Amino acid sequence: MVNRDEIKKTITKNIVKYRKKAGISQKELAKRLNVLPSRISNWEQGSNCPTTEILFELCKILGVTINDIYGIYPESEMILSYDEQEYIKKYRFISEYSREGAQAVAVILDKEYSIANQLREQKEYIIELENLSQEEHQRNTKTRLINYYYRLASAGTGQIIFDSPPTKRIEIPDIPKYEHVDYAIGVNGVSMEPTYKDNDTLLIEMTDEVDKGEIGIFSVDNNCYVKKRGNKELISLNSDSPNIPLNESARCMGRVIDKLNEIK
Repeated sequence: MVNRDEIKKTITKNIVKYRKKAGISQKELAKRLNVLPSRISNWEQGSNCPTTEILFELCKILGVTINDIYGIYPESEMILSYDEQEYIKKYRFISEYSREGAQAVAVILDKEYSIANQLREQKEYIIELENLSQEEHQRNTKTRLINYYYRLASAGTGQIIFDSPPTKRIEIPDIPKYEHVDYAIGVNGVSMEPTYKDNDTLLIEMTDEVDKGEIGIFSVDNNCYVKKRGNKELISLNSDSPNIPLNESARCMGRVIDKLNEIK
């Protein structure tokens, strides 16, 4: 059974609480509600309660929901938005003064609810099909193994070139795009950000020459770099990092085809 006295005490307490929290005086609140200041005082002392219509307006001024004032459903999905509060207020007004209007609203609500439910089911069905399609694609995508060298292409100050066996073998998709990929190598440094970041895994086509403007793996003075080929230097994409001058020791070790962000 509803305890009206307890509800009244809760409303009284929360009006005071949220008014003070909003930094609004009783006099200012009364002015904005177009009521006498004494009415605000009476509400906060518990002498009487505001009407439902005034409560909704009060909520809007204080920046709270009707649930906050009644002290129910805190941090719950059941908290009403301002628009929902307005809809309820209007529906109650229609119900009080127009029985036929309330029936019309109910008919429209039932119709639109049915339509929305069908749209929801269609959306869920489409998502399910997309998930199944992705899973099927993953099952049907062939892979192949390539050698992976751990963090030896330096996107920074340089890294001693690899002369040891590969760190491991990794799987890559066996697709036309990766047809010429011969090995993978890890990035060490930030000079090629934002395109290539520290710990990225690069897929490399083994070649001893790349065109100007292409990004490749280069050896200069026995250090290994991932850089963009320039005229007389290797170019860093990160403006905070220096370029590497080319000299007689420079040689190309491969062309960057793509990157994998995660090793499988």
